[in-house]
Amino acid sequence: MSDLDTRSDTRRVTVPSSIPMVAVVGAGDEFLRVLESELEADVHVRGNEVTLTGNRSAVDHAEDVLTQMVTILRTGQGLSLPDIVRIAQMDDAEPLRPAEVLTQSILSHRGRTIRPKTANQKRYVDAIDTHTVVFGIGPAGTGKTYLAVAKAVQALQSKQVSRIILTRPAIEAGERLGFLPGTLSEKIDPYLRPLYDALHDMLDPASVPRLLTAGTIEIAPLAYMRGRTLNDAFIILDEAQNTSMEQMKMFLTRLGFGSTMVVTGDITQIDLPGSMLSGLREVPAILEGVPDIAFCRLTNKDVVRHPLVGHIAAAYDVYEAHRSRPPTKGNHD
Repeated sequence: MSDLDTRSDTRRVTVPSSIPMVAVVGAGDEFLRVLESELEADVHVRGNEVTLTGNRSAVDHAEDVLTQMVTILRTGQGLSLPDIVRIAQMDDAEPLRPAEVLTQSILSHRGRTIRPKTANQKRYVDAIDTHTVVFGIGPAGTGKTYLAVAKAVQALQSKQVSRIILTRPAIEAGERLGFLPGTLSEKIDPYLRPLYDALHDMLDPASVPRLLTAGTIEIAPLAYMRGRTLNDAFIILDEAQNTSMEQMKMFLTRLGFGSTMVVTGDITQIDLPGSMLSGLREVPAILEGVPDIAFCRLTNKDVVRHPLVGHIAAAYDVYEAHRSRPPTKGNHD
C-alpha cells in the first residue's frame, strides 16, 4: 500500500432525496451496523448525508459500497441484510459490480425474486443462457441446483423448451431400487426430494402434480435416462459427482435438439465406492475447451445459505487438505 493510500481522508456521500434513508441504514440501523463492522472507514450518518473517514483506500472502498447500494435502490429493488454483507465484502478487483449481480432477475414467484447473489453465480447463470451444456461445480450452498432449476422454470414459462427433466444418481441405494421397500415412487422420492423442494419454491403447489402427471416436468433417477434422446428439454443432472465415468458419458450423449443441459455437483463430496472414478471429477480433462460447453466453478465465497455454512465448508477444506498431506518424518535418534 502506498503512502497516498494510507493518508487520512474524509468524504461525504449524499443519498438522493428519492431514496428513503431507512433503505440505506436499515430498520433500526441494522444495515448501518453491518457497514460499521465490515468497512475499515468510519461511517457517520446525518440526514441524507454519509460521512466517511479513514485512510484513502478504506474511504475509496466505503464510497464504492455506498454507490453500489444507491445504484441498486434506484432500480426500485430493496436490499436485505445478506445483500449488505455481500456488497461490503466485495472484492474491488472483481470486474462485475454488485449492482450488476444483484439486479439480475431470473424468476419471480409469490412476491419473491430469484436472482444470483455473487459474481460467480451471475457468471454461471449467464453461461446457461449462452451455452448448450454447462457444468456447475462447487460446494454445498452455492446455489448450483437452485439456480439451474430457476433457469429451467424460466425456460419452460417462456416456451424456450417444452419440458423439464431433473435427474440424480440414487447412489445411496446403489441404483438397486428393487431392493428397497414400497412402490417405485416411494423408493426414489428420498433421493429426488431436493428437486421437488426447489420446484415448489418456484411454482404454484397445485401446478406441480399436474405438470408431473402431464410429463411436462419429469423427475427420475439417472438410471432411467439410458437409451433416450432428450429433445426440446431443459435437463439437469444433480449430484453429478456420484456418477461413474460411464454414467456421465451416457447422460451427456442423451442431448437432443433444442435442449439445454446443466450438470451440477461437488467433487469434494463423492460417495462412489472404492476405486470407482467420478464422472464429474474427470470430465473437465475430457471436455474443457469443447465449443458450446462451459465449466463454472463456485467456491465457499459463493455460499448463500446461513453464513455459518461457508465457514463450516472452509473448515472441512482445511481439514481435508491437512489430512491428505503425507506425514513428516521425525527424528528417531
